[in-house]
Amino acid sequence: MTRRVLCQLDEIPDPGSRGFDFREGDSLHSVFVVRTGSEVRAYENACPHTGGPLDWVPDQFLTREKDMILCATHGALFRIEDGHCLSGPCVGEDLKALPVFIERGAVAVEF
Repeated sequence: MTRRVLCQLDEIPDPGSRGFDFREGDSLHSVFVVRTGSEVRAYENACPHTGGPLDWVPDQFLTREKDMILCATHGALFRIEDGHCLSGPCVGEDLKALPVFIERGAVAVEF
């Protein structure tokens, strides 16, 4: 597995989310992280229903209440803690979670 530093923890709003696109070799990766307090989760930025990105507006992956992940394409709602879809056309499916680490204040993912 490859570990990639994305940003500093304090660059992610609390609660909030932030997206990242980067190239590793010949592969392009699109991921996002969600922060709630000291907890940070990371997922691939791909809806299980369409395969497309969840955000229409950069870095906006959460509902207005900031309590669930929202797919802007069709309104599917996912739990922040495990990426499980609770409503929408992909009910019962999951976002692909990535291992996330906080190292010396930096947020890193493995893929």
